[in-house]
Amino acid sequence: MKRRDFVKITGAAAATPLLLNGLSVSANGSPVLKEITNEDNDKILVLIFLNGGNDGLNTVLPLDKYSTLSQARQNLLIPENTALKLRDDLGLHPILTGLKEMWDDEKLGVIQNVAYPNQNFSHFRSTDIWNSASDADKFETSGWLGRWLADKHPNYPEEYPNTNSPDPLSLTIGSLVSQTCQGPVYNMGLAMNSTNLYELQAGRSDTPPDGYVGQELEFVRTVIDQTMQYTDTLQSAVDNGRTSSQKWPETGVNRLADQMKLITQLISGGLKTKVYVCQITGFDTHANQIETEGETTTGFHAQLISNVSEAIRAFQDEIKIMGMEDKVLGMTFSEFGRRIISNDSMGTDHGSAAPMFVWGSKVNPMIHGTNPEIPSGATAQDNLEMEFDFRSVYWSILKDWFEVDDSKLTEILFKEFPYIPIIEGVSSASEVRNSGHDLRVLGNYPNPVISTSNLNFYTIASPLRITMIDNSGREIVLLEKQFSTGEHSIPLDLSSFRNGNYFIRLENNKSKVIHKVMVAK
Repeated sequence: MKRRDFVKITGAAAATPLLLNGLSVSANGSPVLKEITNEDNDKILVLIFLNGGNDGLNTVLPLDKYSTLSQARQNLLIPENTALKLRDDLGLHPILTGLKEMWDDEKLGVIQNVAYPNQNFSHFRSTDIWNSASDADKFETSGWLGRWLADKHPNYPEEYPNTNSPDPLSLTIGSLVSQTCQGPVYNMGLAMNSTNLYELQAGRSDTPPDGYVGQELEFVRTVIDQTMQYTDTLQSAVDNGRTSSQKWPETGVNRLADQMKLITQLISGGLKTKVYVCQITGFDTHANQIETEGETTTGFHAQLISNVSEAIRAFQDEIKIMGMEDKVLGMTFSEFGRRIISNDSMGTDHGSAAPMFVWGSKVNPMIHGTNPEIPSGATAQDNLEMEFDFRSVYWSILKDWFEVDDSKLTEILFKEFPYIPIIEGVSSASEVRNSGHDLRVLGNYPNPVISTSNLNFYTIASPLRITMIDNSGREIVLLEKQFSTGEHSIPLDLSSFRNGNYFIRLENNKSKVIHKVMVAK
């Protein structure tokens, strides 16, 4: 039996965490030996899984839809006058003061109506789909970040840790490694649920038996030894790490905040892990989403999202104190949203689309997409329509944050997805690097645009392609024309575009640049 086949057969057992007197660590291994891959990017991604299916309509409030929402969920609807307004037609639940501060600080983005085609309403199956980034009718055992990490580190875990990659590639705060970080065969990370770390005393001196049984036993021992090497690294980061923010709640009060505080401590302690995953449970609010009829701003769901808001705000403050704001990006996700109409148990049932939050000093601080459509006379079968496929979010983060090429993105996510400008001011890091003096946007007037606007730019002699990127990531060609070297001004007709923020992409033979415009009629 080959080691690869052995790991496939024993994958479930290998993913079970090793208990190290206070540390829960799991790891899988690979015999493939290739050249060690250097990290070419020092960015960190933090994921928060809202386990159970968050009620997006009571989290991000479409204030312009309240006349129809009041018919669909009058026993749950948040009063319009209590909303924390992001703009006139959109607000946050009044308990999300931390996220509102992030919005005011231009460190929060909201992606509206995120889902996937052919929605599956099972918690387990939908979670698998989000973790794997598969189609609803396809079954994939690997996770989207696991495939990315496996591509960057094809020989993991043999020869790991090493000088170039001394730290875990990913870290789940909890008892089991997130499936998001499962590679095609091997899990690309560890799980940790405590800061109380001790060295495992293996206490073995016997020689493995001959044959493949002995080979596989030695392989498992190698994985355990490797895990212990990471344990030493984690212990060092915990010992050296510090937390200083005064925004953290008292330990034990907000379990998500405790997880995220541990992440900041590890980052502060020098850990170079690329991906952190944590979660908060309880979002399956079929009943008693509120405690008292008529008191819709308080209750169980309000407390859950309050914990999320408080944890993210404290996390960002801590990251700012340690001078790491430009290196850390965060994202929330949930397996699905809830139905438009509430039920008679003061709750909501499994739904489809829901908003996502992205945060950090480098996010584009905007509302991506439009307010959800609420049909008049909604029934229990009605769901929010998808505007963004969740894999467009993954595509855009991998592209702009981790600088993954489009060809590689297609391999990781199985096919191409529309781009969303989640990271501020760029369509990709490579485009920003390649944009030089051969192509520059000099501005446009007027901006905001009511109908038409003059776009001013400099280009070398070259064919120039100008496209508009709408909120769904769709590109609309505005102009394709040969220009001479020099400054030019051309009129753009934007009268057919709805109000909102857009990005104009200019591309000649050498460079690409992005320019942000606002349509406000």
